[in-house]
Amino acid sequence: MKAVSALLVALLLPLVSSQVFHWGPCPDPPVQANFVIHKYLGKWYEIQKLPASFEKGKCVEAEYSLRTDGTIKVLNSELRRGKMKSVEGTAVVQDIRQPAKLGVSFSYFTPYSPYWVLYTDYENSAMVYSCTDVLKLFHVDFAWILGRARTLPVATINNAKILFTSNNIDIGKMTSTDQQGCDKER
Repeated sequence: MKAVSALLVALLLPLVSSQVFHWGPCPDPPVQANFVIHKYLGKWYEIQKLPASFEKGKCVEAEYSLRTDGTIKVLNSELRRGKMKSVEGTAVVQDIRQPAKLGVSFSYFTPYSPYWVLYTDYENSAMVYSCTDVLKLFHVDFAWILGRARTLPVATINNAKILFTSNNIDIGKMTSTDQQGCDKER
């Protein structure tokens, strides 16, 4: 079993090299109570994040809007190599009893990934977490601090970090997203 585990880690490590991974299963933090998706819709700017291979640019933002079929359109954009690049995905509430636990997919060929809203006040900030277990041997983390504006007060960022760490989410590798000069570079 140890040889299989070591081989699995060796094979998967290059795939998650710019991600944050930890031994053991994902933590199970509580999510936003009484989450209202309609109030969450709109534009959010990425303030800080754990490293993600699919985000390499600056001016990262996401816009959420309701589709006629009840799913949520997710439009993620970033400025990369002087050009604005966007990718469209779909979010769904996977269990109506826990509407803050969404699933997001950016391809018809991939399963929905967790997108858990741990906290939001809907008007200023949000803390989002995603985690995927790999055979309960290790897990890959993603975490974002989002704002309705391109900056947030330091106290808000510090409170978000406390929320993550108090729920056993390691944010030691969290970095700030460059949101400088974004409006004039479009």
